[in-house]
This record gives sequence, structure tokens and C-alpha cells, in this order.
Amino acid sequence: MGGATVDTVPLDNLIGPAVVIDVVSQANADRDYLASVEDLSKFEAEYGPITSDDVVLIRTGWSSRWPNTLRYMGDDRPGRADELYFPGIAPKLAEVLAQREVKAVGIDTASIDYGASQDFRTHQILMGAGVTGLENLMGLEALPARGAWVVALPMKIGASSGAPARIAALVRR
Repeated sequence: MGGATVDTVPLDNLIGPAVVIDVVSQANADRDYLASVEDLSKFEAEYGPITSDDVVLIRTGWSSRWPNTLRYMGDDRPGRADELYFPGIAPKLAEVLAQREVKAVGIDTASIDYGASQDFRTHQILMGAGVTGLENLMGLEALPARGAWVVALPMKIGASSGAPARIAALVRR
């Protein structure tokens, strides 16, 4: 895909203020829901603009389905990836976030692309623009729309396109 490998992502891209865009009701209505530019516009109308300093997190509510593989992934047959169903991020939204040069984009599903994706355009757009993707996030329901800080520390695996990470959010009490 041409993006940075885990060992070359600057730490500054993995630490920053979180903005949490809530699409739980849309995802509950459509398991293939794609977070959209319209969702971003609604967020910004209420909470202000997203900038290059931000880490954008998409809250679908899907993490509440874990560890039930069938509910989380849409399919629980080992070795099969042809019938996965879970929400993701629309390529058009990925383009807008890449243009704004946000630090990272995360979601509480198994992938930033929705489950049935065949072309993985969201990955291609974000990784190609140097925007780090964070997947399988937990606990987004505990975060405010603005006001938390994210620290994402992946294992520094050389020349790898992905790695397990410990991701924490800091919220002022």
C-alpha cells in the first residue's frame, strides 16, 4: 500500500488530543455502516473543527460485541473472511481526514474498512497519506467527544505494516 512501516511511524503521530465521532445509532441500524463526511460535519457543527493535531476515533459501539466472534465479525467460521459484517470508515471520509493530515484514525471494529470490503480503499487512502490506523479499540464509550488524549504504542516490529499496540486514553477528572 506504500505507507510507513510500524518501525518508522513518528511517535508524535501516535500521541495527541482525541476527537470521538459517535455513529453508534447508525451502526446499530446497519452492520455495514460507513462513517461518513456527513458524520464529520455534524460533529464539527457541535464540537468545532478537526485539525492536524487530532487523533480521530470512530465510536460504533461494536466493541461491546467482543468476545463473541459471530456478533463482532459477522462470521465465526475459522479461515473465512468472505462474509464479514461490521462497520467501517467510508473512503470519502478517509480522503477528508488525510487532506487534513490528522495524526491517526481509530475505530472500535476489526478494521478501518468495513467487514465486506474487497478493495480496502480506506486503508489505502489513510496509509498512503501517512495517517496511522488504529483498530479493535475498546472503551470508546467512556471518552468525551473532546478532551481526552490518546497514547498509542505499537510493538516496534521492523518493516511491518501492523502490530499489536497498547492504546490508552487520558481523561482529566
